[in-house]
Amino acid sequence: MTRMKHLCASLIVCCLSLTLAAQDYDPAKVSKKAQALYNQAMERAQDGSLTHAAGLLLQAIQQDTRYVDAYLSLGGVYGQMKNSRLSVEYYEKAFALDPGYTMEFKLPYSINLAALGEFRKALDAISEFLDKNPPKNSTSLKAAQYRKRCYEFAVGNEAKLKNSSYVFQPVNMGPSINSSESEYFPSLTIDQQEIMFTRRIGGRNEDFFNSQRQDSSWTKATPITGFVNTELNEGAQNISQDGQWLVFTGCNRPEGFGSCDIYISYLEKDGWSEPENCGGWVNSDAWESQPCLSPDKRDLYFTSSRPGGHGGLDIYVSHLRSDGKWSEPENLGPEINSSGDEQCPFIHADNQTLYFTSNFWPGYGDDDLFVARKGPQGKWSQPENLGYPVNTINREGTLFVNAEGTTAFYASDRADSRGGLDIYSFQLRDAVRPLRTFYVRGQVFDKKTSKGLPSSVELIDLSTRNTVSLMRTDETGNYIITLPVGRDYALNVNRKGYLFYSDNFSLSRDFTDSVYRRNIPLQPIESGASIVLNNIFFDVNKFDLRPESAIELDRVVQLLTDNPGVTIEISGHTDNVGKPADNLLLSNNRAKKVVSYLVSRNISPSRLTAKGFGAGKPVASNETEAGRALNRRTEMRVVSVK
Repeated sequence: MTRMKHLCASLIVCCLSLTLAAQDYDPAKVSKKAQALYNQAMERAQDGSLTHAAGLLLQAIQQDTRYVDAYLSLGGVYGQMKNSRLSVEYYEKAFALDPGYTMEFKLPYSINLAALGEFRKALDAISEFLDKNPPKNSTSLKAAQYRKRCYEFAVGNEAKLKNSSYVFQPVNMGPSINSSESEYFPSLTIDQQEIMFTRRIGGRNEDFFNSQRQDSSWTKATPITGFVNTELNEGAQNISQDGQWLVFTGCNRPEGFGSCDIYISYLEKDGWSEPENCGGWVNSDAWESQPCLSPDKRDLYFTSSRPGGHGGLDIYVSHLRSDGKWSEPENLGPEINSSGDEQCPFIHADNQTLYFTSNFWPGYGDDDLFVARKGPQGKWSQPENLGYPVNTINREGTLFVNAEGTTAFYASDRADSRGGLDIYSFQLRDAVRPLRTFYVRGQVFDKKTSKGLPSSVELIDLSTRNTVSLMRTDETGNYIITLPVGRDYALNVNRKGYLFYSDNFSLSRDFTDSVYRRNIPLQPIESGASIVLNNIFFDVNKFDLRPESAIELDRVVQLLTDNPGVTIEISGHTDNVGKPADNLLLSNNRAKKVVSYLVSRNISPSRLTAKGFGAGKPVASNETEAGRALNRRTEMRVVSVK
């Protein structure tokens, strides 16, 4: 005797012809009226009218409460409708009526259990299925075994998270951002005052929209101005942290190198500029997409299907060269890329934490979101799964995390979606957060004329002496540079013909919860010009240079090497704590130490003078510790220029 047709819980609704073993349930004994309703339901399901199909199946069950096939198909229909709770309920009613007849439906049942986060029950169900009724078809067997591995991972990961108080509560960003169309690929400027995203209009054309923050809300999103949006599809965009550059994907364009290429546009007075193809190093005759800029705009991460990688899709990075062109891309290597697909790279504002998707690394099924962290030598850590419920049994997409590392943004079609995919925000679990990152913003300008100066801005880790960020201001001298907490930094600003500017930020222990503002005056190299060397360090009451001072001292060496006609005076200054004679001696010895270092780097002693002033030239009050700290300084003054 043959079984009646059932509705699968897979993505394709199909009818199954099954052989009935000797069981309690006998399809031949189902009432004719119930069968007629069931057949109508199958027709509606195949047409895509799932709600109508569910109603007909419920009517069929009312006609015959032991209609196992109707319960099974209703479980499949609700699974299709992403109502996993009702799907599980009706599968379980079918199992209770006849455990043997329904055994093979333990696979879709397990999938819906996993969709509810009930991974232990899902693992038990799939294990029972594989033990008692393993599929004869090799493809079906592999699919079931894959699901079992996913559930095993989920159960193991669940044990790690069971003591966490974390609650996943995505918040729909509301009608100003989301519409009846699909919105996805959110990206924000570092100050979180602008959000940009892709919207699919009419289910066909993709364009970019943006919105501005107003207090605690967002303005109504509008298409971005300029030349980027066209009748062609533009997608997978990323706006730079300072809001000045836009990288995105364009496909099947006349000037393209392959099926999809990466383009860049720049913000101008009247909107976004005509897009430029990123060139033949970044783009190939394969598929390139999903670009993301590092916070200093010197690294471009993207996904490519080009040959020579580790699998189907790999993540690459290209570096901005001094001539303004992008370098030959580097594969991120086996620490990130696998024999599967790695996609959707997002490098955080800390320039060290990478989020991406993979269908290879252990996870919950399909594409999961992972995080990896870059070590001091540039080596990536083992990818870590972001965990349930951020990751689910379905395919996850791109993620954007704010500079503080607390809030993430992503697209989903949750129950409260306004239509298709909507953009949501949620709080990240502590263990998968990036480094909390502040930023410095301001303008570099000529101290004498107040005119903005295009300049080079460099951030250096004082402990490792490695450059963390190197960027250029815009044409009017404006800049934004990020500061990940946990380290101490030297900030240097350079422009030819000017004395450099130095500052430091101590974020290894104490830091204020604020944005730093630094408007930086640069002084032309001329007699009498002077600067404070903020990154020269001595221990208390000592005059031996600390190792981290070398970064600043080498800047002075470079300045004198580039300007051989310049002679300088190095002066030491103290606060008024202690005996004046001791302070004078200490300041003089510190100045001499700096001069000795410069001489050791082949700067002629005839160009150098050392002088100590003790507490005689304060720049702030000695009544407070903050004032005394400013008075303890080393200065460089230009004596003459030939």
